[in-house]
Amino acid sequence: MSYIQGYDPHTLREIVDVSQCRARLDELGDQRSLPALLERVWLRKVTGELDEALTVSEQSVRVARMGGPRKDLLRARVLHATVLQAREAYAAAIQELTTCGEEAEGQGWSALAAFAYQHRGKVFYDAGDFVNARADFKRALFLRQEAGAPEEQLESTLAAIDAAERRRAGAQVAS
Repeated sequence: MSYIQGYDPHTLREIVDVSQCRARLDELGDQRSLPALLERVWLRKVTGELDEALTVSEQSVRVARMGGPRKDLLRARVLHATVLQAREAYAAAIQELTTCGEEAEGQGWSALAAFAYQHRGKVFYDAGDFVNARADFKRALFLRQEAGAPEEQLESTLAAIDAAERRRAGAQVAS
């Protein structure tokens, strides 16, 4: 079941049913498996529980570092960076996402690299840097196409490119 009902065209944030997300959090309880931790991080983030999301994301990175494959650690770090973004720690989020994206690309993990660059684009977008946001969204689109991503991922990336272009054009007009 997908909890994402769409994306806000102005903020690029996920639109979710908060009560459905909270019900899923109740189902997950205190499970400590990495997939459960990652899901809890995302659910806490999209419901606005940022302190809890940060705590669980730090725990997920530790768990992944101790016993999982490198891909799992990168996923946990990307998710941790999205929590930093939500907390407006943009520089830290950009640094983490850059490292993750470069490592994933170097390993040939196109889908994971695209995930990192898509989120780095969102950080740039939130920070008002629409030129770099657009560049990252385009890079994510290329990598997602290379990885054979599902149509809904490609569409969300195309919508992000369009939003960054609109915001960039609006910023140029205002100058």
